[in-house]
Amino acid sequence: MSLDLILVSLASQRLIGLSGGMQVCDYPVSTALKGAGEQDGSGCTPRGVHRVRARIGEGQPLASVYIGRRPTGEIWSHELARQHPQRDWILTRILWLCGEESGFNRGGRQDSQRRYIYLHGTPDDQPMGVALSHGCVRLRNSDMLVLFDLTPVGCRVEIHEQALDLLMPAKT
Repeated sequence: MSLDLILVSLASQRLIGLSGGMQVCDYPVSTALKGAGEQDGSGCTPRGVHRVRARIGEGQPLASVYIGRRPTGEIWSHELARQHPQRDWILTRILWLCGEESGFNRGGRQDSQRRYIYLHGTPDDQPMGVALSHGCVRLRNSDMLVLFDLTPVGCRVEIHEQALDLLMPAKT
């Protein structure tokens, strides 16, 4: 089974994955501390419709460290974090997003792909359900592994400000 839609709610700080309209997964996330926004350099999480442009990290160990979308060969640890206190830790796997809405999250200074907006793992000591990222959508490493395995390139990703209960299709 693979996902055909991922919904991210900034208000709920949650991500759900759907396949054929059925909910398959539900994870707490951490989106941008600075809130919603599309501008390059804003540190905000871009809203709207996106697609997964690339899946990065297949086969890498849990808590693998990435810089520039390449594994460094390091595995995150508290000791490594003490050695590199300024790093924005991108761990385990990366789902790189591409905006689908020209002039909003695609093209110009608001291009999600050029802003390097990802769904990615983060250190296990980081809180979930709290907006703290620099623009990306952070997940627990174990959740990121499952999400990655379920998500094909081209999967639709919608990032909304509304709470998840307002985004879910009505049950019939």
